[in-house]
Amino acid sequence: MPSLLWGIVLVFAPLSLVTVGGGQSVVADIQRQVVDVHHWMTQAQFVDAFAISRMAPGPGSLLATLIGWQVAGFWGAVLATIAMFGPTAFLIYGVAHVWSRYEGARWLKAMEAGLRPVAAGMILAAVYVLLQALEGGLAARLVAVGATAALLLTKVNPLLLIAAGMGLFMALSAAGLM
Repeated sequence: MPSLLWGIVLVFAPLSLVTVGGGQSVVADIQRQVVDVHHWMTQAQFVDAFAISRMAPGPGSLLATLIGWQVAGFWGAVLATIAMFGPTAFLIYGVAHVWSRYEGARWLKAMEAGLRPVAAGMILAAVYVLLQALEGGLAARLVAVGATAALLLTKVNPLLLIAAGMGLFMALSAAGLM
């Protein structure tokens, strides 16, 4: 068990330091580490943990807590959470000091501009990994794309989209199409 706990720290602490754009930016690498490299979870378990982490209040990085809990119980959850938030908290403290000291500097503006596309790319990689892992085949992917489009283009309540998706899959299942 101690080696498993140490393994959890070794997975999440480095990922903590590269969460450019927020916790969602490292979801693809968390999935790779947890499912493909260490085999701590199956693809379906990972997607379930991700869905629960998105529904829970708080930061999306709580995915690490759920994974730690599933892999090694209470202490796994504690260590995964500390490893995911601790290194970044210390880094941000130092970065905030530099940011305030050099506010408006050209190099700082250039760095901000360069990090935006990196963050967007990392988040898109997470979306790709999650779409690949969806159960339900093409129908699930189409519902995900449709819900994304609806959220981006309208002011629809997300709860209505959840209910609509659930209703659609219940109807498909009742009709024997799933």
